[in-house]
Amino acid sequence: MSARYVLTIIVLAVAAISSWYLAGIERAPEVTQTISDTDFGGFYLRTARILGTDDSGQLLYEIEAEYAEQTENNEIELQNVRINYSSDANVPWVINADVATISDSMSLLRLSGNVQAISNEGFGGQETEIRSSVLEIDPGNYQAETDSRVQIRIGSRSLTATGMLALLQENRLKLKSNVSGKFVP
Repeated sequence: MSARYVLTIIVLAVAAISSWYLAGIERAPEVTQTISDTDFGGFYLRTARILGTDDSGQLLYEIEAEYAEQTENNEIELQNVRINYSSDANVPWVINADVATISDSMSLLRLSGNVQAISNEGFGGQETEIRSSVLEIDPGNYQAETDSRVQIRIGSRSLTATGMLALLQENRLKLKSNVSGKFVP
């Protein structure tokens, strides 16, 4: 071995060790994350579909949503929601909303944002549309209720009120207060 060859190897080794040392100094500190019991690990779904059945397993209603997410308090929040009742349930209503929250007991849905309930066989056998900003629905008992302002169109007639209870299966409507309307013969 020549002296030149040995000197080249020593210079290369010193350069490698120096670069390794400098890379260690320049390295960003390592970030560590601790996982505790307070971290939430809920689920989310895209294009969610929830089926509601009676005690014998017969389909009563179907809830469709573009997105569903479990919240920290075990409620389920749905976005762009559509509720259809089964033909066996004899409830001719379709209900749409921007957002729905399903209670942790899974019995109530709180709809909000452009809530609209439509029926071709609604009240008085005429096409009926109900609009509100907020509506609570008990889908298993076919009831919808709100204390907010509602707009109701039954055929060519229109009503507004503050608060409402709709018994969807019976096609009955109870307006709570501040009722005003327009009736065209």
